[in-house]
Amino acid sequence: MKKCIMNIQEEVARCLLCENAPCSHACGKGDVARALRAVRFGNEAIARKWLDGCDENDLEKAEQACIHYDRPIRIREIVSQLPEAAQAELPSLAIDFCGMPCENPFFLASSSICTNYEMVARAFDAGWAGVFYKTICLDDINEVSPRFDVLHREGDKGDFTALRNMEQLSENPAEVDFDILSRLKKNYPNKIVVASIMGSTEEQWIELAKMAEAAGVDAVELNFSCPQMRLTGMGSDVGQDPELVTFYTAYVKHAVSIPVIPKMTPNITLMSNPAMGAYFAGADAISAINTIKSVTMDERAGVSGMWTVSGLSGRAVKPIALRFILEMAKNPVMNNLKLSGIGGIETWRDALEFIQLGCSNLQICTAVMQYGYRIIDDLKLGLQHYMASRGITKLSTLVGERLSSTPNDLDRDTVVFPIFDSEKCIGCGRCYVSCMDGGHQAISFGDERKPHLVGSKCVGCHLCRLVCPTGAIGVSKRVPKRKAK
Repeated sequence: MKKCIMNIQEEVARCLLCENAPCSHACGKGDVARALRAVRFGNEAIARKWLDGCDENDLEKAEQACIHYDRPIRIREIVSQLPEAAQAELPSLAIDFCGMPCENPFFLASSSICTNYEMVARAFDAGWAGVFYKTICLDDINEVSPRFDVLHREGDKGDFTALRNMEQLSENPAEVDFDILSRLKKNYPNKIVVASIMGSTEEQWIELAKMAEAAGVDAVELNFSCPQMRLTGMGSDVGQDPELVTFYTAYVKHAVSIPVIPKMTPNITLMSNPAMGAYFAGADAISAINTIKSVTMDERAGVSGMWTVSGLSGRAVKPIALRFILEMAKNPVMNNLKLSGIGGIETWRDALEFIQLGCSNLQICTAVMQYGYRIIDDLKLGLQHYMASRGITKLSTLVGERLSSTPNDLDRDTVVFPIFDSEKCIGCGRCYVSCMDGGHQAISFGDERKPHLVGSKCVGCHLCRLVCPTGAIGVSKRVPKRKAK
C-alpha cells in the first residue's frame, strides 16, 4: 500500500502545548514548541521562522523529548511539510472602537480569565489590547463547585469543542474591583479597560456606572445576558426584554459620559429587538454574544448530584454568534452602531470572520481558558500576515466587507461538483457511506476501493468532501446546472 502524506493539522492537534516545553529545550537552536503552536492556530505559513538553524539531529532530539501519553509528535515529518516562512512587512492592527484607540482588536471577555489585577496585567504584558473585566455587581456572589463541564469527542481530553460554565459574577466587593480597574488604567494607560456591570434596579445600574467612571475606566459594559443568575430581573432576564434594555441603557447613558456597551443574550429569537432598544437609548456599541443556555449531564460535573441550566461557550457556538452579528450588522436602523464580537474565537481566521461581518472589536474567553494568554501571538501574527497578503494597511478596511445577502439572493442556477484526488485517497469509503445514506447516492465504490462520481445524480451538496478524513476531495469550477428533461 502506498505511503500517505501525513495530515499535519491532525498530528499537531495531538500536541499537548506544554508549558516550558521540553522539545524546545532539547532542540537548543530553535523554538519547536512555538512552531507547533503556530501550526495549531493557523499560521503554517510562518511556522518555520522559529526553526531557523535547526537541523535533522536537533529536531530528532526535540521529538525524543516530547511529552505524550501515547507516542511523540512526529516533529520531523511536520517540519518537512512546512513551507518556507513567509516574509512580509506587517501592518498595524490599530483600530478605533467607540472613540477609543486600540492597539489591536483583541480583548479579554468578561469572565474567569480576568478576575484580578495580576491576571489582567499578565495579559496586557502578553499583548492583549484591552479587557472587559469580570462583571461587577452589588450582590453577594457564592459560586458552586464544580462549575465547569465540557463537550468533546471521546479520547480528546484537554481539547474541547464547547465549555459549559456555572459561574456568575465577580466574587470581590465592588470597591475592590473598581480599585483594581483604577490601578490597571494607571499602570497601563495605553490599554483599554472596560468595566462590565450588572444591577437589578435603576439605582444599582446608575451607582455602578458612576463608580466605574470614577475609577477612570474607558467604557462600561452592561451585562444584560448572563444565563445563570439565580435572582430574577438580572442577566438574560433583562436581555430578553427590549423595554428593560432600553430603560437601563438610557439610565446609564444619562449618568456617565464614557461609552456604554450593552451585552446581548443569544437566548432569544431576534437579538435585533433588544439591540435596537439599546441603540435608541444611546448605546455606543453592542457586545454579542454571551453564553447559550444549555444543560450537560456528566456525572463528575454535577453539584452534589444536581444539574441545571447554565451557559455554553467555545468554538461550537461560533456559527450562532456569527448569525446574530450578521443580523445586527445588516439592520439598516443600526448601521452605524459598533459591534464587539464574542463567541468561539480561537484562531485568527475565526477573528477575521467576525471582523468581515462588521465587528471592530473582539472578545475572547474560552480559548484563553484552554490555551492561555499566549494565543494572542498567533491571533495578531495571523491577521497581520493575512492583511499583508492582500495589501491591506488598515484593519478597518476589513470591517463588514463580507456582509452577505439573504437566501433569496443566492445563485441557484449553477453547481460545483466534487473532484476526487486519487493520490490522497486511502480508500476508506467514508464518502460513499455518507452519500448513500445521507446524500443522493451519487458515488460508486467497488472492489478497487476507489470512489467514482455518478454525475447524473450528484447535486453538488459536498457532504462527501466534508466527511473525507484525508482532504482527498476538492471542488470543480462552478458550472450551469443541467436542465431537467
